[in-house]
Amino acid sequence: MHHALNRALLAGALALIAGGASAADKIKVGFMLPYSGTYAALGTAIENGFKLYVAEQGGKLGGRELEYFKVDDESNPAKASENANRLIKRDQVDVLIGTVHSGVAMALAKAAKGSDTTLIVTNAGADAITGPMCGQGIFRTSFSNWQPGYAMGPVAAAKGHKTAVTITWKYAAGDEQMNGFREGFEKAGGKIVKELTLPFPNVEFQSLLTEIASIKPDMVFAFFAGGGAVKFVQDYHASGLQKTVPLYGTGFLTDGTLKAQGDAAQGLMTTLHYADGLNTPRDNAFRAGYTKAYDNLQPDVYAVQGYDAAQLMQVGLQAVQGNVEDKAKFREAMRGATIDSPRGKFTLSAAGNPVQDIYLRQVSGMENKMVDVAVQKLADPARGCKL
Repeated sequence: MHHALNRALLAGALALIAGGASAADKIKVGFMLPYSGTYAALGTAIENGFKLYVAEQGGKLGGRELEYFKVDDESNPAKASENANRLIKRDQVDVLIGTVHSGVAMALAKAAKGSDTTLIVTNAGADAITGPMCGQGIFRTSFSNWQPGYAMGPVAAAKGHKTAVTITWKYAAGDEQMNGFREGFEKAGGKIVKELTLPFPNVEFQSLLTEIASIKPDMVFAFFAGGGAVKFVQDYHASGLQKTVPLYGTGFLTDGTLKAQGDAAQGLMTTLHYADGLNTPRDNAFRAGYTKAYDNLQPDVYAVQGYDAAQLMQVGLQAVQGNVEDKAKFREAMRGATIDSPRGKFTLSAAGNPVQDIYLRQVSGMENKMVDVAVQKLADPARGCKL
């Protein structure tokens, strides 16, 4: 009896040691994403996309299993440093994945840079991340705010629009998408006659819509996302403005929001690095895989950005045979990658931002249907990046 007990204890102890070794052998991935609040669905889509690609690779990247750590960043910049440090210092993750809110992402990028932790930004478009804050270990699989904004400029001018009013939340994402549009529109001969803003995440649009009606521009260009985008599009529709002043926006206005927007969104044109109806073998396979894995949920741009973060990691890890500790080689391989994305192939700029096609899309039913490529292989200017 005594020997049996000892043997059982020894076996248990050995199992513990083995367990410790195999856990250490896993690459630690930290998700810092919004799992509550206005952007909760976006955080979930990013995580779903990432995990779908890993599942397609048999549950491993670079031949190694992954261990996930998650923090709900609540889209709250005030908590961002503390949340980032939970993943970096406490959990000691190898790679950070996040986030949606630009203000939170700036703090995340700062923490990643300070600790030399590799960061893949899966949504936040803050221009500074691949501008003045750029770094060897900072990558983005989404977009810079400048890109989708800029791309609508030449499209709007080609439609004969000479004057525009812009409207957005007053924070980094809004400011920068409007700046991108201004640059593209003015370059094509257009003029911004008024810039309207309201505090994030305020949705009291009535007085601003009244002001637009009195200005009578040729068009309105907007950025809102999530719940705010739903309410803005519905309010714009209810005001009757679109009969005389067509509404355009970056794709966030109508991505993941169409069901809630209903009739109000029909016909709206937006610019984004992803669209429905691309109908390429790569995208069709991704969409089929996603809906199967996630209970018939339709993938959106956020899911694509998460999926491509895992693809980018895979390129880096294959180059170092899974040895994520070889940071320089891991990152160099990622920077030189060509990603076969559902959105279409893209490369990374020297600053780590996707060089990608921006699509012109039009809402039809429950889809943001691809109409055209607004600008091919658009590279963000990465102003202020010194690498």
